[in-house]
Parts: sequence; structure tokens; C-alpha cells
Amino acid sequence: MTQPDMNQLMQQAQQMQAQLQEAQKEIVASVVTGEAGNGLVTMEMLGSGEVQSLSIDPKIVDPEDIETLQDLVLGAFTDANKKLQDLAQEKMGPLSQGLNGMGF
Repeated sequence: MTQPDMNQLMQQAQQMQAQLQEAQKEIVASVVTGEAGNGLVTMEMLGSGEVQSLSIDPKIVDPEDIETLQDLVLGAFTDANKKLQDLAQEKMGPLSQGLNGMGF
């Protein structure tokens, strides 16, 4: 069995690290939009996880039914968070698989 070329492995590791950093920058610079109630509640979330904006259609605001509004806001947050996780997996997943293939 031949020994892997350490210089080549180090170079590959540095390239992978640069690609991971670039993917992380892309994720942080991204904005995802979560929705609930067929778009009656929308939430924009930055790639850092910070909520940037929340929009609630006035027709769903019912002082007698605050629970539904709360559920819709939570639903929009959950949707935005899932989209952010999917984006991270899309950007980082192939890179982390490459690292595992290199024996890291």
C-alpha cells in the first residue's frame, strides 16, 4: 500500500477549507423567506438566522383568535428556518462529503 502524498493532501485540505469558507459566506449573505397560511404571514430570515422582517396580512388579525395568528407566525419562522437549513446543506453538504472522502 502506498503512502498518500502529504503535500497533495495538504493542498486538497486547503482548497476544501477555502471552499467551505466561501460557502459559509454565501449562506450568511443569503435571505430566505418563510411563509404560513398561503402567504398571509411571511418572514425574511438572514443566513445568520436573524429575522429581518415579518409581514402579517391584516385580514387574519382577529383579536378574538390570537392563537391562530401566533401559530401562523411560528409556522413562518419554522418554514424560514427549514429553508435556511436546506440552503446550508445544499452549500456545505458536498464539501463535507469531500472532506470525509479525504480521510478527515
